[in-house]
Parts: sequence; C-alpha cells; structure tokens
Amino acid sequence: MAIRLLYSGAATAHRLVRWHPKIPQLFRAYAAVQSLPEPASSDLVNDLSRILSDYRSPHHDIQSALPPFSSEISTNLVEQVLKRCKNLGFSAHRFFLWARSLPGFQHTVESHHILIEILGSSKQFPLIWDFLIEIRDSKSCEISPKIFWLVFRAYSRADLPADATRAFSRMIDFGIVPSVDDLDQLLYLLCKRKHVRHAQEFFDKIKMDFFPTTKTYSILIRGWGEIRESGNARKLFDEMLERGCLVDLLAYNSILDSLCKGGNVDEAYNLFRELRSKGLQPDAFTYSIFIHAFCEANDIHSAFRVLERMKRYKLVPNVFTYNCIIKKLCKIDKVDEAYELLDEMLDRGVLPDVWSYNAILAFHCDHNEVNRALKLISRMDEYECQLDRHTYNMVLKMLIRVGRFDRVEKVWDGMEERGFYPSVSTYAVMVHGLSKKRGKLEEACKYFEMMIDEGIPPYTVTCELLRNKLIGMGFAEQTEILADKMERSTSCSIQEISNIMRGNRPHTTSKCEEEYSDDSDD
Repeated sequence: MAIRLLYSGAATAHRLVRWHPKIPQLFRAYAAVQSLPEPASSDLVNDLSRILSDYRSPHHDIQSALPPFSSEISTNLVEQVLKRCKNLGFSAHRFFLWARSLPGFQHTVESHHILIEILGSSKQFPLIWDFLIEIRDSKSCEISPKIFWLVFRAYSRADLPADATRAFSRMIDFGIVPSVDDLDQLLYLLCKRKHVRHAQEFFDKIKMDFFPTTKTYSILIRGWGEIRESGNARKLFDEMLERGCLVDLLAYNSILDSLCKGGNVDEAYNLFRELRSKGLQPDAFTYSIFIHAFCEANDIHSAFRVLERMKRYKLVPNVFTYNCIIKKLCKIDKVDEAYELLDEMLDRGVLPDVWSYNAILAFHCDHNEVNRALKLISRMDEYECQLDRHTYNMVLKMLIRVGRFDRVEKVWDGMEERGFYPSVSTYAVMVHGLSKKRGKLEEACKYFEMMIDEGIPPYTVTCELLRNKLIGMGFAEQTEILADKMERSTSCSIQEISNIMRGNRPHTTSKCEEEYSDDSDD
C-alpha cells in the first residue's frame, strides 16, 4: 500500500471535496452515526501510516518512532491507521500493542477485529491464537462468532482448510457454541477458495450434529459448481430433497449455476423449465446464470436472447452480468456494441462500475486507440466513476508505448485531482516504460526518485532494470546518487534495497514482481 503524506488539513478537505462532489452530503448522512475526525486527524493518520510503512519488517525498531504521537492517540485514530495499514502485519500488531500500553487507553471491539484480520492476511496464525487467548483471559473484548469468521477466512485464504475446520472446533474453548450460521460461514469461505472437497468432508462428518438449512446445502452446491463438478452438486441437491429441506429459489439458482458451470446447460435449462410449476418465479439472477454460461461458451447471440427475455419480464441484470457481456463483446472486437450496452445500463438504472469501463478501455489500449481511450476516461469522470490502478496502468503503458508523452504527463497530473495516489505498480509502469524509450531515461529516473520520496519501496526488478539501463548508457555515477538517496529514506525497506541499486546483492524476485514483469514487457 502506498502511504502518501498530506501536508495540511485544509488541503486534505479540499482534495476530498474534489474527489467526490457529494462528500458534504455523505458527511451529513453519517453525522448521526459517528463523529468524523477533524482534518488534523487525517494528517495524523497519514503520519502514523507512513511510520508503519517505513518500519514494516520484524527487525525494524518501530517503538522508537511512536512516542511523539502518545498524546494524540484516540480509539478513532487507531482504527483509521489499522484500516489504512491492513497489509502491514508486523508493524500494525506492534502499533496495536504500543497503543494498548498507553495509560488510560482501551481499544474498541472494532480495533480487535481489524487486527485479527490483519494478522490473518499476513499469515501470523500463532499470534492470532495468542491474541485470542489473551483476550479471553483478560476479558478485554468480547469474543464473538464474528471473530472466528475472520479466522476461518484467514486460514481459507492461506490455503489451510484443515486449520479452518480445527478453528471451528476450537470455538467451544472460547465460550462459543457453534451454530448453523457459523457452519455456513465456514463452508462458504472454504468453497470460495475452492476447498470444496474439504468442506464436503467436514460437512458429512458433523451434519448430524446440526440442522443444515437450504442455505447450507446451497453453499456446497454452488461450491461444487465453482470447481466444475456438477455431478456432486446434483447429488447434494437430491440429498436436500430427501431430507425434506424447503427448496427455494436460492437452492434452484445454486444448482442451475453449478450445472451450467459444469457444462450441463441443457440439463440446467430442463430444470429451469420446472420452476414455475413449483410455484417459483425466476429472478434476474436466474437468467444471469445462463448469460454467464453462454458468454463463457462464446455464444454471444444466445446471451443476448436471454437478455431480451429478461426485458419482457421486466427484470434488470446487475452490473456484474452486464460486465460479463461487455467483456465478451470486446474480446470478439465488437466494441461499438459494448458501448451500446453501457448506454442501456444507464437507461435501465444500472450504473456502470470501473470494471465496465476497464473492459472497454483494455480494448482501446491493446489497439493503441489513444483518443478513444482518453475520451472514455472523460466519460468515467462525467459519471463520477473513480479510476483505479488498472485504469491508470493500462492508459499510461499505452501512451508511453506510442510515444504520446504529453498525454502521459496530463494523465499523471490528473491523478491527484481525482484523489488517486499511485502505488508501486503504477510507478513501475512509468519507470519500466520510460527507461525503454530513447531519450527518456532521465524521466524514468525522475519517477523513480518520486517513488522514493513518497516512501514507496520499489520492486527489485525495477531497481535492477534502471541500474542496468543507466550503466549501459554510461551513467554509472547516477546509480550511486540514487542509492545514496535510497539510504537516506525514512523507509527501512527502501534503505535495505539500496544495495540492489549498487549491485551488491543478488536479485530475489517476488511472485507479484514476476507477474508485473511479464505484464509490462511490451
């Protein structure tokens, strides 16, 4: 996460209003629920977030940097900092402990939940259990089922399904008798990460101790569909009927979805035809299942036939269904029809999201259609759709590739006006792209230095690329200047990778860098 310092409260407020013209109304809407921090608190959030970013590794001495903020700490401030730094597990945990040690300070329930989510994201599972035991013994916070749902999700995301089910069994140790809702959460999170077999095995083991509902079965049925095993989904559906569960539209939609994803569209259609005879009316989601199936099968005409049928029944697809069709239209070079679908969405009250626009933008960028790409961005601004890093990265990469450097600068300058601050991937687009263009090596260095000034640790592959380009062009002394600048950074992580700029340490590429590098070589 890029942590950017905002230097004045007034500037912060001004940026917020420019980012979203309806922000004053939003402030009023939330006023009855919570008191918003003063502008000065925004500066504190940024300052503390920068420290957590700079001291992110286990061996960094973050404790020495926090005392100046002791008198400013509040529960609201701690929550905001933790939310901002969800990818900084070690430093977020130590910040939490430091705040707890302050005289008279007590964390909120929300802060405890945020920290558990952070520790889970960084796979610090021993710390999670130590933390939960400490909470239980000290009674500093109520241990609710929601806390365990966060633990289930963390283990599922870490591809540790056995640990997720063991966590379910440990709920009783913390005074919680698991309910069917807790079981549903566990099964849903396992299936979401495609640990369906493990979820099914656990369900078969404990289902006699609970009263599985239609929702429970629907979760597993949908899970089998996600891994294209519609046969197992059908078995579960039949079991649900045998157990006398009320088979509602949710259950039918789940089996229809699983059958379609398993390639059994004809069987799904036969089941669909039974719905009305059973007193069930298909909803928008029911039809969207077939639209997604036809798009995946490259049968765009059938997808449009389903769309027309929905219109007859006055059913409106959601944005995800429209996006599915838009993406497929762009892949088959029918971008004009994709634009027509954008217009239809607006006419029917469905607001296109950033993915709607990015699907079309990707087509324009792949075909080097500069004017159409920039016009689409203007349309996004017109409808107050916030551009994301994918939007900027695609456009900047295209503009550099075709040599439209005047437009590059304009797009870059427009980021702050829209309330977007570039992360490491966007800076990498600039440095990688410019360093490969004749006469633009100095510009590449400028963006690299901006990244260092912002406290954003660059990819090691970016350091090596820039170093090699500079040496190859006879500017070896510039690598030392950049390395010196990195060593003076307040970010310990940037200080450590300064050796790469000096060529003193072998290159270790992370998975995300490999993915970026593959994507950026044009």
